[in-house]
Amino acid sequence: MGKVKKTKATATGNTQALPFNTDRGQHILKNPGIVNAIIEKSAIKPTDTVLEVGPGTGNLSVKILEKAKKLIACEIDPRMVAELNKRVMGTSVQSKLEIRPGDVMDSEWPIFDVCVANLPYQISSPFVFKLLLQRPLPRYAVLMFQKEFADRLLAKPGDKFYCRLSVNVQLLSRVEHLMKVKRTEFRPPPKVDSAVVRIQPKNPPPPINYAEWDGLLRLVFLRKNKTLLAIFHQTQIIELLEKNYRALVTSQKKDVPANFNMKELIEETLTNSGFANKRSRTMAVEDFLRLLLEFNKADLMKQLIVKMVLKLDTERVDPGVIVKAEQHDSDAFHIEYSAYSAI
Repeated sequence: MGKVKKTKATATGNTQALPFNTDRGQHILKNPGIVNAIIEKSAIKPTDTVLEVGPGTGNLSVKILEKAKKLIACEIDPRMVAELNKRVMGTSVQSKLEIRPGDVMDSEWPIFDVCVANLPYQISSPFVFKLLLQRPLPRYAVLMFQKEFADRLLAKPGDKFYCRLSVNVQLLSRVEHLMKVKRTEFRPPPKVDSAVVRIQPKNPPPPINYAEWDGLLRLVFLRKNKTLLAIFHQTQIIELLEKNYRALVTSQKKDVPANFNMKELIEETLTNSGFANKRSRTMAVEDFLRLLLEFNKADLMKQLIVKMVLKLDTERVDPGVIVKAEQHDSDAFHIEYSAYSAI
């Protein structure tokens, strides 16, 4: 998808030609039946303020406006802003629409109850985590994603698409598949099919240290098919953990025990907790939470794994491992958005 293609603007009455920029993910949903199905599954209340991202020419927007108290539409393309304004001008719902021009990922979000959006595919992952770190939390979001991305959100332990993204999203929310949407239902058509999912944030969110959680997952998903013991037995990981441990103890003006052995400590922790032969690809969210607890009991988490993973990311200690990690970057919990949390 890299070219700007010219097509008719919508399938709902506007016949004026408008060029769509597929680089910005402008694929307009043209089937009114699917639009209506999304609105129905969104279950918008008359008292709701709804956030829509990338409204385009407004096919979803006008239906949301019929249901909601207010619609806040975020649109980066000035041409689409003008198109949406023109579409509601003089109608009974005009006063219910607030358009916010600009990049939704660079702006502060308003308070809203529900999010309904046909998202540009390229912002899917960062958008989901900004949504889940929004405060106050919305009731839920009904979002259109590329099908493979939706499959990763929904994947269960042992599934082909199960990854770090799956674990993180399911830690913070309940995810439900609502419907499939064929690529031919868009204008211009994207290269892949889509899926609509409902994401319902857990409120309150789990009371854990998210920096520690993210550091642990980054490490164990470097090689999700290996046992945890095999991952932690890598020389580079042992050396970095020990180096960080010694630095931490020194900073606290304490002495490192003469018989201290990082490898033995990790092995003992994994074996005694029953995790030594577990593999990340088969572990549920509850398993990772218990693993985090066991590492904290052994005093292995406090700044150790987080620092080690950051060091792995920057120093490229094991090229084979790091290349693999980079290939799965789209699966990651993007800790860059920690500014939106309490980290």
